[in-house]
Amino acid sequence: MIIDVNTENFSEIVEKSYENVVVIDFWAAWCGPCRALKPILEKLANEYGFILAKVNTDENPDIAQEFGVHGIPDVRIIKDGKVVDKFVGALPESQVRQIISKYVKSKADEYIIQANNFIKSGDLQSAYDLYKRALSEYPQNRKLALEAAKVMIKLERFDEALDLLNSIKEYEKEYFTKAQSLKALIDFKKECIKDKFDNDLEMLYSQASCYALEENYEEALKLFLEIVKKDRNFKDDGARKSMVAIFNLLGEDNPLTKEYRKKLAMWLY
Repeated sequence: MIIDVNTENFSEIVEKSYENVVVIDFWAAWCGPCRALKPILEKLANEYGFILAKVNTDENPDIAQEFGVHGIPDVRIIKDGKVVDKFVGALPESQVRQIISKYVKSKADEYIIQANNFIKSGDLQSAYDLYKRALSEYPQNRKLALEAAKVMIKLERFDEALDLLNSIKEYEKEYFTKAQSLKALIDFKKECIKDKFDNDLEMLYSQASCYALEENYEEALKLFLEIVKKDRNFKDDGARKSMVAIFNLLGEDNPLTKEYRKKLAMWLY
């Protein structure tokens, strides 16, 4: 719901925040960054279902003054009658989404929760079908694309997963690194399903790949590091690259990432 706010209906909009999250957008017609932010907020309002209250600061300076607005665009998030968050400036969609998602779940997020329930029960096909429907509704939702790709990889629908992951471009920094790491999961899956090996390193690599797919990352990292120690050039430096992919999946703050980055660096250098 998108509402133009003025002094007459402002108190009514604040009252609505007890039932639904209200996002107030302070803007003006002459403001270039406001025009850049406008379609992002409107898109997310439709996706998340929050109330987008637009306040033209030229026409409603008293409301802007009440909120202490000094520069625009200025966005305030109201819940239960109180400002719970804010930001100033035309942020990228990914950052706006991250802020808003702390206070309200989108339908896409609900799809992910439902799909995860299917996955936990072992029903990957239903999770896949749900993600296909969700992606048809939200084709540009990168979080949805990443989660869907994980299911496609588990179902060995590698081409579909690659199409999704390749659609995420390098400038989409929040998602690009994870997309590249998920491409590594495709290689893990291919290695994991092997049942014939020419040597012990191939067997270790396959086992490590299986651990990675099971999200038993500690055991995967142990085996990949063992391979690096035995033969750095095995599979074109594949074990080291696989460790880096796992680091990216876990994130830099994860204790396993910190521990095994250090171990890998000690061995290589």
